[in-house]
Amino acid sequence: MTQQSGPIYEVTFFIDSAIADESDSWLDNYVRDSLRGPGTTDCTAFSIPDDAEGRSRRVCLLRLANDAALDEFLQGAGSDIEQHLESQFGDQASVTGRVLREDPTFNAIAESPTDCLNCGIRLKGQYCGTCGQRSRSRLISLWELVSDAFGDLLELDSRLWQTLIPLMNRPGQLTHDYLQGRRARYMPPFRMYLVLSLLFFVVAFFDPRQELGLFFEPETEQSSEAAVTDADEVRQQILEELAAEGLVSEDDDEEGGGFRLNFDDEDGNDIELDEDCNVTSSDVEDLPGWLARRLTPERLKRICERTQIDGGQAFIDKLVDNIPAALIVLLPLMAFVLKALYPLSKRYYVEHLLFFVHFHAFFFLILSLQILFARLGGLLSVPETPVTLILVVASFYIPVYLFISMRRVYGQGRIITFIKYIVLLIAYSLGFLATMLAALTIAAFSI
Repeated sequence: MTQQSGPIYEVTFFIDSAIADESDSWLDNYVRDSLRGPGTTDCTAFSIPDDAEGRSRRVCLLRLANDAALDEFLQGAGSDIEQHLESQFGDQASVTGRVLREDPTFNAIAESPTDCLNCGIRLKGQYCGTCGQRSRSRLISLWELVSDAFGDLLELDSRLWQTLIPLMNRPGQLTHDYLQGRRARYMPPFRMYLVLSLLFFVVAFFDPRQELGLFFEPETEQSSEAAVTDADEVRQQILEELAAEGLVSEDDDEEGGGFRLNFDDEDGNDIELDEDCNVTSSDVEDLPGWLARRLTPERLKRICERTQIDGGQAFIDKLVDNIPAALIVLLPLMAFVLKALYPLSKRYYVEHLLFFVHFHAFFFLILSLQILFARLGGLLSVPETPVTLILVVASFYIPVYLFISMRRVYGQGRIITFIKYIVLLIAYSLGFLATMLAALTIAAFSI
């Protein structure tokens, strides 16, 4: 059984180097007097390196028998140390004191590491002063793993909630605080952007029946055949109606049952387009040279055939995969637009980029909430009118949020901000269209 010792009172003396020898003699007498005090079991004095001001430092550790002895010391001899030192050396010496208590669990460890196991820095206590890891090694409980994983979600004062709440209801506040140097209380901007964008794409495009099909029972064979039969009947009915109107004509080839689409040119002559993916070099000859070299008839035909095989599902999947990258490309482009709109703001380009990182993070968050709210309303059978009204109001909040953010971050008046706001919206629409077209093109050539 480990015997616990009493508290320790640490006294640190700061002494001018000119009187160091004289103070050492005085300190020896103080130590002897302390040993004769009631409740004092030990008293040790030693020197430590000088402080930043060049003053000599001496430390005296007094071990007391128990808490009662400590209280008696602090009310008696301990309260007179500063007065005795001042009367002896004046303003050439000062003193500080504090109570220390031993950690019996820490002392019970046979071999305490002298270096941090995480970063290798020399330890000076139970926690590393560089990385903050605890100095002693111990087993990790299951609860600690769970709390580490979900701590930011469960703790109301965590950086997650301190970031998301102002992100939603205080437009531009995160950017303003970050530029003012108030950063430790919030999540890092790009980490927040990546987390919220991932959340949005999971909420918007994750289909449990498709991604986790193993956990769902397949449709019965009878119902699948019935669905195919119904689809063929509907298709045949639509084609017959189009044929009756002269928009399509039956293609009596060897396979039978084909159709040919009929269109009129500017002179009223019929132009027939095969349902098959027939692409010739004349179809791409009017394109720019660099594009025509890439959009070859063979490549276009292959894209068309692969799209028809699965009804365009592979193309849609590739497009969804490319949208996050397209939006990331859009961020620096819009930062350049802000840089041009605020040439006299004396802000660096990265500060304008930070503005759009926060705005896009908000955009992903509110879209995710809208989708979840709409699905929840359907599950709870909430009337469609209030659900639609709330979704419309939330949608109108997005452009209002952008305008308020511009005012809060850049601090200009309403009129000049509104003019720049309109220019930014036009540039944003063009940039968004360009990046989406690029994503669509890349997706088409990736299937």
